[in-house]
Amino acid sequence: MEYFSFLTDPQLLGALVTLAALEIVLGIDNVVFISILVSKLPEEQAKRARQIGLGLALVFRIALLFVLSWIMKLTAPVISFSDYNFSWRDIILLVGGLFLIAKAIHEIHNLIEDDHEVSIGDKAKAAFSFIIMQVIIIDLVFSVDSIITAVGMAQDIRVMIAAVLVAVAVMYMASGPVSDFITKHPTTKMLALAFLILIGVALVADGFGVHIPRAYVYSSMAFAGIVEFFNVLASNKRKAKKRNDAVN
Repeated sequence: MEYFSFLTDPQLLGALVTLAALEIVLGIDNVVFISILVSKLPEEQAKRARQIGLGLALVFRIALLFVLSWIMKLTAPVISFSDYNFSWRDIILLVGGLFLIAKAIHEIHNLIEDDHEVSIGDKAKAAFSFIIMQVIIIDLVFSVDSIITAVGMAQDIRVMIAAVLVAVAVMYMASGPVSDFITKHPTTKMLALAFLILIGVALVADGFGVHIPRAYVYSSMAFAGIVEFFNVLASNKRKAKKRNDAVN
């Protein structure tokens, strides 16, 4: 029980709550990305893909916590180009950001070009292993950034592990409803893809040493999400009214 003694220390408990909240916010990106990917799969496979994706997110984060000395070396410059010095962390963020942007643009193109509804049979053709591979890539990117943030905020590894466990548990509970909502309301998928482009740009900027405050990014996402929520409500009411008029 000595391992959990930090729960009785007000200072460490405060650090845990703060760090867990931050990790949950940072996990929004992961949840949106996984929700977009698994929307192509049949329901049973989609659930399994979400479980695998979030399970890997947990494994990556905890594994990286136990190699903190290696993690901190990732912030040391390894490549110099013009006036920029790139560390491995910068390179990971650049590659991950570009991957997110490319993936989101590709999905937006598919949404615009495909004017027919995707059938269950077509969804089944989506390669499960390929989707999991994409989830692994983005899990790794977000895990590195998340753990470096955790290291900067807390010095006690027990606090960091507890915060990661809380954050992934919340991500797991939120992933199903988010995925279902995106699947049932196609217009929200376009909004979610726009979010991924925004997050990708923020990651690329971080890679170049230009930090865009995440408060700006997430507040913009929250505002757009609220507007879309009311738009969905209005759309549902119009559809219900049309059904009632048709019956009468």
